[in-house]
Amino acid sequence: MDTRELRFSRAMIFAIEEINNSTELLPGIKLGYQIHDSCTTVPVAMHVTFQLSNGLDPVFNTGDNCSQAGKVMAIVGESESTPSISMSRIIGPFNIPQVSYFATCACLSDKQQYPSFFRTIPSDQFQTDALAKLIKHFGWTWIGAVRSDSDYGNNGMASFLQAARKEGICVEYSESLHRTQPRSRIQRVADIIRRSTAVVVVAFTASAELTLLLGELSLKPSPPRQWIGSESWVTNRDMLKFNFCAGAIGFGIQKSVIPGLREYLLNLSPTKLSASPVLTEFWEDAFNCKLDKNAAKDKTVCDGTEDIQTLQSPYTDTSQLRATNMVYKAVYAIAHAIHNAVCKDSTAQCDKFRVDSGMKSNQVLSQLKKVNFSQNGYDVSFDVNGDPVAIYELVNWQQSESGSIEMVTVGLYDTSLPEGQELCISRNLTWMDGGKQVPVSVCSDSCRPGTRKVLQKGKPICCYDCILCPEGEISNTTDSLNCFPCPNEFWPNAERDTCFRKPIEFLSFDEVLGIILAAFSLGGACLAIVTAAIFFRHRTSPIVRANNSELSFLLLFSLTLCFLCSLTFIGAPSDWSCKLRHTAFGITFVLCISCVLGKTIVVLMAFKATLPGCKVMKWFGPLQQRITVVSFTFIQVLICTIWLCLRPPFRMENLTIYKERIILECALGSAIGFWAVLGYIGLLALFCLVLAVLARKLPDNFNEAKLITFSMLIFCAVWITFIPAYVSSPGKFTVAVEIFAILASSFGLILCIFAPKCYIILLKPEKNTKKHLMNKNES
Repeated sequence: MDTRELRFSRAMIFAIEEINNSTELLPGIKLGYQIHDSCTTVPVAMHVTFQLSNGLDPVFNTGDNCSQAGKVMAIVGESESTPSISMSRIIGPFNIPQVSYFATCACLSDKQQYPSFFRTIPSDQFQTDALAKLIKHFGWTWIGAVRSDSDYGNNGMASFLQAARKEGICVEYSESLHRTQPRSRIQRVADIIRRSTAVVVVAFTASAELTLLLGELSLKPSPPRQWIGSESWVTNRDMLKFNFCAGAIGFGIQKSVIPGLREYLLNLSPTKLSASPVLTEFWEDAFNCKLDKNAAKDKTVCDGTEDIQTLQSPYTDTSQLRATNMVYKAVYAIAHAIHNAVCKDSTAQCDKFRVDSGMKSNQVLSQLKKVNFSQNGYDVSFDVNGDPVAIYELVNWQQSESGSIEMVTVGLYDTSLPEGQELCISRNLTWMDGGKQVPVSVCSDSCRPGTRKVLQKGKPICCYDCILCPEGEISNTTDSLNCFPCPNEFWPNAERDTCFRKPIEFLSFDEVLGIILAAFSLGGACLAIVTAAIFFRHRTSPIVRANNSELSFLLLFSLTLCFLCSLTFIGAPSDWSCKLRHTAFGITFVLCISCVLGKTIVVLMAFKATLPGCKVMKWFGPLQQRITVVSFTFIQVLICTIWLCLRPPFRMENLTIYKERIILECALGSAIGFWAVLGYIGLLALFCLVLAVLARKLPDNFNEAKLITFSMLIFCAVWITFIPAYVSSPGKFTVAVEIFAILASSFGLILCIFAPKCYIILLKPEKNTKKHLMNKNES
């Protein structure tokens, strides 16, 4: 015997007797009732429904004691959705209202199919939404699902799966079972649960089906599972015997208090027991004895010492009145509908004649849609679908100190609250195996920032691989579907979850390469100054005078500027430094080459002048030499001026050479201007080289042309190799190549032209004589 269902029927009788004894609700009118057992089968439920809709008595009793004895005004029930659906289809056309206390299938909210159906328990639509949000709240995205193979289970699970998909939850398996199926079917579902990788199992089943499944699982325990239950079993105390389900959570109807109900349930006198076969069966099963002495064969006879107060049974347990209160409210809802149909607010008595003369069930149906009252502090009303306001308690199966499993209310779900605020958890939960940490149930671990999700082929969207973001892209959220590129000036960090500004790179005075080049630059400038000082100190000596001292000093000055101009290439570029470095380089080098060219011409003219009748030196004296140098230099100044006026060099952040850093460099502005400056320098150098080659066979002791030839060869070799090196060098090394070319050519000039003379002046002063210089035979 299902003692829980017995308690439901006794609660209905208790409510009817309360109403019949009330002076405010239906005064002067008594409600009658008949209770039938559907045996949890649809055929029996349909048979009873036909009986109720047709009338049970062959004639109407018109006496004073019972008006319309054979006419049913309303039906309370059924407990399950499938029988309720069948019943509603039968009585719906007759406008007989049906109020269920435990049928939760969302399909019953369809007023087109079930126009006379009402319920005091919320629809599964609300419960499935709540379950999906609960699972999402705890971060579970990979779950298993089990359902009863009935209207309740199938419709409820379909609604849940739809809500779960909206929340991004994936289902590894969804299996159905029914108590009438063979054991092999139950075993198959149990094996699927044991083999699955989903830790969380949502069971949308009736208690009978889940009892069979859990019984099978208890024979061969599965890995720990976190059970999520629907209200049909998660608040059923009979299910607490399965200790391995400790930690289960689910939504249940609110606990309630019905004053006087416990006393009524326990008030079972011998007279009541003998008058009711159902109560007799309950008593005999509970105390394992027989009330009828004649029937007592294998069992002892009940001797009156049995104490129902000490009986531990779902019938006597009123600590968790949930569905029982739904029965209580259903009876009161029907009573209020009848009251509103036959009573007036201004009268103390209802119109009994109106009831006797032909009150119809459609009047009760019409008034039932409008009821709105409060009973024992619990509001009762129905929306347009015949559903009440959905308020659930979050129930957690927790192990007590004694080791038994208890149902503990840990939160509330109220659909009347704003979106996102419906779920409120007020107490700590206990999880599977008594754990305090929320279990993890995911197909794939979350993808950290810096990665993106790539779905695994043939699997649900919750199963994915985490792929590192491509170079130059980041993701800054967990489980990102896409990576996005950093702005041009930014680059990802190593984890690729943040964009940082790219480091700016240029040839700096702080780095080793910059220090070395700056040192050589300053060293070269000092060398030129020291050489000039030596020449100035010995300016009256024959070797200095013989080599055109004015051009020599001007050449040393220009070489000093060449060495120093390389410093403008080091450091952070700016618009003015970009303009300065290229123009200073171009002008100083032309000045330098012009001086060398002047010295070469002087050498040639000097020896041409020794020929009889040749007066060429008077046409290339000091004035002409100065004019030559100034003229050649002026042409370069003109080229640089045009370059600076039209498209000057400028500071630029180069983002293309390196992806991960910015090269701060000087853009040429006009490539034509830059190569015109270099081309002009190369043209002068080539001209100077040709003249020096022509003068190379002059007397050795006075032959400066050989030194100039060698210096020009070095100069041309440096700048010829500079061109491919400059074009191919990346970033700051482009600048380093240019500085190296400047220093190498400058050192080549100063060492080739002035080092031999300084050697004679300082170390071989005996050769620094006019006689030695004029001796053509001495080597």
